Amino acid sequence: MKILFINASPRKSGVTATVLAGMRAALQAHHAVEWINIRDIKIAPCTGCLGCRPDRDCVLPRDGAHHFADEARNADMIIVGAPAYWGNIPGPLKNLFDRNVTTFEYIEAGPMKKLPSPRLRGKSAIFVVASGSPFPFNLMSNQAGGTIRALKTVFKAGGIKIRTVFAIGDAYRFREREERVMRKAKKIALGL
Repeated sequence: MKILFINASPRKSGVTATVLAGMRAALQAHHAVEWINIRDIKIAPCTGCLGCRPDRDCVLPRDGAHHFADEARNADMIIVGAPAYWGNIPGPLKNLFDRNVTTFEYIEAGPMKKLPSPRLRGKSAIFVVASGSPFPFNLMSNQAGGTIRALKTVFKAGGIKIRTVFAIGDAYRFREREERVMRKAKKIALGL
């Protein structure tokens, strides 16, 4: 199985990056793994030109958004890690998704004659979302709950089956609970 990891955290050794790295370590001996750190790639913002519609790649000059599109199409599973930012995904991840609408779904040009259709059916996903709020408050819509909702919106539009959502609360005390959290992350990874 080919697994694409997307680390949307701006912090190199924060909770999100640490948990994703642990999952990758558990999987890479048996699966082909690709890793994208959003913070390390250049992604120009979407200009709303609609040049990608209905089914073309983004027409902006090639950058990290195109690389993601290539990897997403070739992956069997996508594992996304993101910290909760105001109950949403971090801006660079939203930018990546905005640039890849037609990677996820086919949308007819001109007046809409039918609903968009998913383009990534058959793939699956795992979400890892870290929030500073402790459980169960981390699941509120203005915390990780909103981040999870935003991720589900994009991935369901693409027809991707969401296998697991790992919401990590109380991120400020992660180091105190790191061993337990990492055991759970490894269990999720090995359950594939």
